[in-house]
Amino acid sequence: MRVAVLNGVNLDMIGERDPALYGGISIDELETQIYAWAQELGVTARCSHTNSEGDYIDWIHSAHTDAADGVVVNPGAWSHYSYAIRDALEILDVPIVEVHLSNIEEREEWRRHSVVAELAAHRVIGKGPAGYREALEFLAKGGAP
Repeated sequence: MRVAVLNGVNLDMIGERDPALYGGISIDELETQIYAWAQELGVTARCSHTNSEGDYIDWIHSAHTDAADGVVVNPGAWSHYSYAIRDALEILDVPIVEVHLSNIEEREEWRRHSVVAELAAHRVIGKGPAGYREALEFLAKGGAP
């Protein structure tokens, strides 16, 4: 199973942001942990991070053309308003798991809505870095609850 893990805007700063919300680790530490979990689960993960919305969309397109078996997305703040990212995700015909380190449903009003939520086969919110493990486990089981 090949999984694309796509981290978006400002996730490169999670080590600098509120550790109670974001887990207190850097993006590099998070990706190292994701690769370890993937190996445990027999999954091949490819992590990517960008602060460029266009690059993020290109990676979604690549997941489609490179035939990824599943996609884990954490678009960051783009989750709340980027219909361009939503439209790109809509093209995928593999399970999508939406991950948020913090519990967006208990934060500011504007964060409570995700434009990509209805496309997700599974959502993991508010579990910090461990949410990525749950996402990989879901996909390793074939993307079914």
